[in-house]
This record gives sequence, structure tokens and C-alpha cells, in this order.
Amino acid sequence: MTNYTKIAATTALAAITAFSALPPAAEAATLLDLLRGGPGRSSERPGLRSIIEPQARGGLEMGDPEPLPKVAGPRYYTYKPEATRAIAIKAPVLPSATAAPAATGLDAATPSVASDQPQVRRFLADTGVRATDEVAKAVEAYYADNKPLIWVTEAGLTERARQSIAGLAAADAVGLAPEDYAVPVPVEAADPADPDRLARDLARFEVTLSAKLLSYAADTERGRIDPNKISGYHDFKRKSVNLKPVLNMLRLSPDVAAYLRSRDPDNAQFKAMAAELARLRAADSQAGARVEIAPGTLLKPGQSNAELSNILAAIKAEGSDALKAEHAAALAGYAGTPEYTPDLVAVVEAFQEEKGLKPDGVVGRATIRALTGHSNAEKIDKLIVAMEQIRWLPDDLGQRYVFINQPSYTAYFVNEGREQLAMRVVVGSKSNQTYFFQDQIETVEFNPYWGVPKSIIVNEMLPKLRRDPSYLDRLGYEVSYGGRKVSSTQVDWNTTHSVDVRQPPGGDNALGELKILFPNSHAIYMHDTPSKSFFQRDMRALSHGCVRLAEPRVMAAAVMGTTTAEIAKQIASGQNRAVQVPQKIPVYVSYFTAWPNKDGEIDYFEDVYDRDEATRKAFKATSDARAPRG
Repeated sequence: MTNYTKIAATTALAAITAFSALPPAAEAATLLDLLRGGPGRSSERPGLRSIIEPQARGGLEMGDPEPLPKVAGPRYYTYKPEATRAIAIKAPVLPSATAAPAATGLDAATPSVASDQPQVRRFLADTGVRATDEVAKAVEAYYADNKPLIWVTEAGLTERARQSIAGLAAADAVGLAPEDYAVPVPVEAADPADPDRLARDLARFEVTLSAKLLSYAADTERGRIDPNKISGYHDFKRKSVNLKPVLNMLRLSPDVAAYLRSRDPDNAQFKAMAAELARLRAADSQAGARVEIAPGTLLKPGQSNAELSNILAAIKAEGSDALKAEHAAALAGYAGTPEYTPDLVAVVEAFQEEKGLKPDGVVGRATIRALTGHSNAEKIDKLIVAMEQIRWLPDDLGQRYVFINQPSYTAYFVNEGREQLAMRVVVGSKSNQTYFFQDQIETVEFNPYWGVPKSIIVNEMLPKLRRDPSYLDRLGYEVSYGGRKVSSTQVDWNTTHSVDVRQPPGGDNALGELKILFPNSHAIYMHDTPSKSFFQRDMRALSHGCVRLAEPRVMAAAVMGTTTAEIAKQIASGQNRAVQVPQKIPVYVSYFTAWPNKDGEIDYFEDVYDRDEATRKAFKATSDARAPRG
């Protein structure tokens, strides 16, 4: 045996942080570049290759290597809609035919007493209509104790029923699927061969329409699918919807369609999406055609290219009204020539900045993707998903909040209801995706430690450590076991599992100068990074899940309600310090491939994680589950 201390345990690797109350870190920046020999770190600190690729350590007795473990991330699920059951309405106790009708004060068009439809009511208990348990309970509660029917008389449908059917048929205007709420209309005529047929059909219609209206009320408030069933990356407390009073409100409402619309989300973002959806559907087929730009086109300032006319045509089609107004003179004065003049470069740069691209005036692959845009059909698909997703969030996002949109690689700070700042961010890679959730910002930590998370130690570091147990010491990382600091060389990395690793504050720290914390179970937060070059890229899904900020001092000043000069003082002290924000601020770590900009116009983004497709599959599964049986 050697004199090296053997540390062994059976529990999984776990990261630690500087303060026990703060969440563990969720990603690597510089360290992972070192581990992988990537350019981000090697270019900033040359000469580290001997550490990155160490020689096997000699003379150290090791235990038998265990198979390398792996820490798997969340997965996507096969969506399973909520089960349905038969609606069970109690058999009615019909009043005497000689009983006097009760006075209700309702108009003649509003059904008021149970005795008005005794033949229909006889069949309410046996309609066979199915609904989710939540909807079924609300239907059953309404029709208990002989409450009045709403949608039918003995002779047929009421006008209120026809208004309701029309309102449900317009569900697509708010991003829902009308077929999910379709109600077969019975033939309103007696059948001599089956005297009970009309009453049976009207009873089934009554219950079906009530169930569909309740489904609409729930869907338009909170969404028709449960996001937590899509993937482990979705994390929402599903909204509760009080359906119990809805049928009575529909019975009393003078305008059923208006009541249904009153339950739609009422925020500016949803309204902008609905307006855009209507505009796209009203556009003729040619309006959505893409402008073609020759494959492989590359245009730099000062050059000439025959594709310039198509490039400018695409900007007219895809650019915002504000952009086109600002550069109206340059666009109007363009004579179709191939020369890429400075005034046209300014137009392209403005378009690039609007789309979150590097505003360098160079028209390459990323700019062409943004220029050629999406077809109307693709935009509609994105809007429908976005209108579902916004229902998962609070109807009122607040007057002061941070909004991170992963597909646009942008973080926004909204103050007094207006966008105060926007900055580029780096989010998780496709294999280390950033979650979709909401929380509250509580703390800014200056000169932070980076507690290396379990997934990074196990998946990225362990192979290196088994070859050379000393290299964490060389890099200045702290290793501890059971709260006691040890040397990296004291650990038998072939058998040891319960070790904590953290990187002290400093210029090379993976979290840079600060991190902004909103404690959550995913260990996601916003932070600085020494790898600034990533912000120059157009595709910025590059991290291990956390959100790297291009301007961390600016964001920290915003959430702290102070100045960047004060933030700089905190950093200059060199002390690791966590400071509570004056007031907790909502943060929405979101995922929208269609989202309104500050001018209210919808911008569209690529589905970097393929989450839109997963959501559309959930739509289909839900519609299939709601379809009538038999």
C-alpha cells in the first residue's frame, strides 16, 4: 500500500457551493473547454495541454477501475393525455305535472325550471358522454338536484346553444382546435318509429355541449396539454381552473361568445399573437411565399452580387415595420444594381440586429436563413404552439421581470411594463438543454465559487481524473470529502464516488464575476463567463444548461436596482459575497419560437431543441383522446 489516503464511498458525486443556502452550479465553461481541449480556453491560456492531456501517473496503487458511470439528463416522453370517464348524472326526481312553476326573473329565452323538459331530463343519466374527471365533476354538479337545462327544450336547440356552437367553432382564432369542441347537432324532428329518439338525442346534446364548453374554459385559461408530461425539461405548476360556476354563468350570460372570450388570456403578448394569427390566415397564398436566395450566397460590404435584389426583397418581407420605416430612403432608392453600398449595408445590419444575429453586414448562411424566413403555414404552426405555451405562464407577467427566450438567445429586463434592456445569452446545448420554467430572482453572488455539478464530474472529468488524479490540484480546484479538504491526488478516482469539487473565485472561474440566483431544483441560474467569444455566434445553444449573460453587470444592476458602478465595486473587492435583491423579481426561463418584440410585432426563431414538434405531438394525442368513441 502507498501513503496516499484512499477515500471510498457508495453515494453519487455531488457538487457543493460556497453557501449552503445557494443552489449548486449547473454547467462548465472554461473547465470543460480544458477537458475537451476546445479552443475557448486553450486560446486564452496557452500552454495548458500538458495538463489537459496528462501522462498516466506512475507509482500510485489504484483499486480496480469501476465502469464509468453516466449521469443522464431529462428525457422526452410519449405524451399521455388525461383519461376520460363517463359523466354520471343522477336520475332526476321529476316534479308533479300540476306543480306551479317557480318565478325566476329570467327572460323567456333562458330555461329556468327542471319541469320544462321532463322528457329530455329522463335521459340525462344515460347519455354515455365522456370527459376528463375535472369536467365530468363540474357537469355532474350542475345537473344535480334537477337544475335547469341550458341548451335544449322539448322541441329542439335554444338560441343560446347555437351561439355556443358558433363560439366553439371559432376556437382556432385563439390557437385552439375547433374539432376538440365539436358537438354533433341532433335532427330536431320527432321520429314516429321511435318516440323517445328526439328526447334521447337532445339529452346527449345537452350534456355534450356542457362538457365541451367546460373543456374550452379550462383549455383557454391554462392550455390544453400538461407541459410536465411533454418532457423532464418542462417544469410548471399546472394552473387550477374553477369550472364549477361556468355552466351557471353561461346560462345567465346575455352573450355566450363574449363570455367564452373573456376567459382567454388578456395580456399584450397573447393579443399580439392572436392578431398575427388572424393576419396570416387572411393573407393570400402568395403573401407567405418565401423569397429565394441562391444557395451558397456570400456577400460582404463593398462587394457586388446579383442576389442583392433578392436580399433586399426578403428584408421587405421579413423585416419589421419599424426597420423599414427607419431605412425607407435606402430601400426606396435601390435601383436593382448589384453594388452593396454603405446605405444598404446599414439596412442589412439593422435586419441582423433585429433577428439576434451579429450585425456585421455580412450576408452568409445564418443571415440567409433569417432572410428567407418561414412560410405562412410554418409561422401559424409556431404561433399555435406559442399561444399554448403562454397559457402555462401567469396571465399577468408583472410590471418588473426578467424574460429569457431560449430560441432567440436573448434575455430581457422589463421595468414598469416596458422593455428596459435586452442582451445576448448562451443557453444549454441540445444534449444539455435549459429547462422551461418560472421562478423568482433572490440573490446576486459576486466573485462566486463554482461548485462542479455531479453530471460534469461524472460525465466529463472522471476519465481524466482516472488517468491523472493530480490535475485538479494543478488547475487550482478545491477537492473535499466529508467537509474536509484533500488533495486531488489523495483520491482513488477508480473507486471513489463521494467527492465535492469547486473552483475558487478568480479570472478563470467558469462563472466569471457574478451569478444571479433564482433557487430551483434544476440548478439553473444566470452568470458571467470568461468565454466571451460565444456571444459573437448566431447559434448560442452551447452551455451545460445555465444562462450565460453577455452583459452580466448590466443585468445585475437592473435586478439590484442600482448602477453598474456599484456592481463594479462589489466585484473589485475580490470577496465572495451574496447579496439579496431588494425585492424578489419574477424570472421566466422560457421557450418560444414565436414571440412579440417591443414593438408588438412577432419574431420567429428556430426550434433549437425540437420542443415545438413534441408539443404538436401532444396536441394530436389530446385530440385523439377527446374524439368520440365508436
